[in-house]
Amino acid sequence: MIDLQNVLSQWETDSQINKLDLDEESRKASNLHAKYLKLYSLAKIQLKRAELDQKILLKDKWLYYGGKMDAAAIDDKGWKYDPFDGLKILKTDMDKFYDSDLDIQKSEEKVEYWKVTVSTLKEILENIKWRSQTIRNMIEWRKFEAGA
Repeated sequence: MIDLQNVLSQWETDSQINKLDLDEESRKASNLHAKYLKLYSLAKIQLKRAELDQKILLKDKWLYYGGKMDAAAIDDKGWKYDPFDGLKILKTDMDKFYDSDLDIQKSEEKVEYWKVTVSTLKEILENIKWRSQTIRNMIEWRKFEAGA
């Protein structure tokens, strides 16, 4: 699993440009792109997997809360037989049970984690894409300061 904290820590180091070795920094851009593109691709796959798993969970919870899930399936999942603890609820109140369901919350948290990870990696790739231009601007500025 890709750890977002680790990615951010790596990027904090990788994003630094050594002002005294700009030619090497320019060459590093393609390696950085390859590194973060791989992480980006893996994160997108994990996001899709989390979204698909969530769809299955939501269907199962719909069956469970709707009283349509059989006892064997409830046993397999380790859920209680009565999701409402004996309460009679209105269909309009069903969303309160979905919203407070810990399994659904964990699934939503996982999907959101992967969305943030994908978005972060996309931003990093955009930064790497412009890295050569940044280095070029640094070189041009040095020329200007030198009077060239």
